[in-house]
Amino acid sequence: MLNSAEKTGTNEFTVDFTISAEDFNAAVTKAYHKNKNKINVPGFRKGKAPKAIIEKMYGENVFYDDALEIAFPDAYDKALEEAGIVGIDNPFDFDIKEVGKEGAHIICKVTVKPEITIDGYKGLSAVKEPVEVTDEEVAADLERKRNDNARELSVDDRAVENGDIANINFEGFVDGKAFEGGKGEDHDLEIGSGSFIPGFEEQIIGHNTGDEFDINVTCPEEYAEELAGKAAVFKIKLNEIKTKELPELDDEFAKDISEFDTLDELKADIRKTLEERKQSASDRNFESAVFDKLAELVTAEIPQCMIDRTTDNMVSEMRYNIEAQGIPFDQYLGYLGMTEQSVRDTYKDRAEKEVKTELALEKIAELEGVEVTDEDIAAEYEEMAKRYQVDADTVKKAISEDRVKSELKNRKASQIVKDNAVAEAPKAEEAEEKPKKKAPAKKKAPAKKKAEAEEAAPAEEAKAEETAE
Repeated sequence: MLNSAEKTGTNEFTVDFTISAEDFNAAVTKAYHKNKNKINVPGFRKGKAPKAIIEKMYGENVFYDDALEIAFPDAYDKALEEAGIVGIDNPFDFDIKEVGKEGAHIICKVTVKPEITIDGYKGLSAVKEPVEVTDEEVAADLERKRNDNARELSVDDRAVENGDIANINFEGFVDGKAFEGGKGEDHDLEIGSGSFIPGFEEQIIGHNTGDEFDINVTCPEEYAEELAGKAAVFKIKLNEIKTKELPELDDEFAKDISEFDTLDELKADIRKTLEERKQSASDRNFESAVFDKLAELVTAEIPQCMIDRTTDNMVSEMRYNIEAQGIPFDQYLGYLGMTEQSVRDTYKDRAEKEVKTELALEKIAELEGVEVTDEDIAAEYEEMAKRYQVDADTVKKAISEDRVKSELKNRKASQIVKDNAVAEAPKAEEAEEKPKKKAPAKKKAPAKKKAEAEEAAPAEEAKAEETAE
């Protein structure tokens, strides 16, 4: 039963409540049944001693700690419900005033969502990049398609040249010892691709099929920590030399790789696809900028627990995506010279922005009187069932209706923001081509493992961008 709930700090309430004698004694009985098999009482087999005998022998408070754990959650939830507040983290600063056969009297503190006001969420403006596809971009895409459909021809009458594909066995050694990730067999390496350690590929040039030789390189300073700056020797066997034979760019090529009869039709389709891709990216970037501004409208102090929980979710999702590709998460971080804490630090600002955006959308839904119908909820469950390829009942057991309702409200509030957003054309100086932003320097991984880690990295960076949106 709630005695009082007083706001005693920013986003903090002190709640005073009691657990009735009836509820507490029922919890004591449950605690007895939970523990009786663990308690030795002379004259009784384990589990057969009556509760009263155990209490007489060990003290009437023998089951109080477990009883409090059993009775507290329900009593706490009811107290918050009576107070009309919603806790967002575990309660803290417990003060158990009284506990016994007459019940329990507890005072504790609880963190709540911040109370926010928001204005100006309609008419938010952001730059929207125009969509333009150049002839050069179409030509580059065609060239990629040529390379993807090239024939690989074995070469046995000459040595390796730049641009060839060398099939090699390799094993790397530092200080005479083989190192993890430095070994591979039947690996196709395109000479000039820059996918291995600097200086590695150049030393294959000039060798012939069947040659066995050493390659000497120095691991860069930004390499994996245990190898950074050290001299490495790779023992190489050149199994095969291959070269690419690119198909002619003509109507036959278009027929072979697509449903089109002419090269012009293929080019037109490529242009259309690139335009759609750029339009989608422009829309995403515009919406992301709009919601960045929405987050800036939230000036309230955000409880750290909300940011920490969102960061936890981001790191967990990143771990899942990396390990789904067969790369252990800790190993992946090691290849990039990062730790889980440094990843958390990277996500911190994004997490705070996401929390602020969610709070803003909840407030907008309230201000706009957004409603979610039973039909909306049912449709969402069906959509999730299709997405996860399970039946709707399974989804309902895993995801509460309250959570679905909350997400749908936020989605509708998000649409209100987007529908009222204003797209601005880039200023003249912004429209000029800008150098691409450099990603933070990452430590390189040994040979083949470096390629695997870097293949995973773009997917994670894209995922992080989606999270920020």
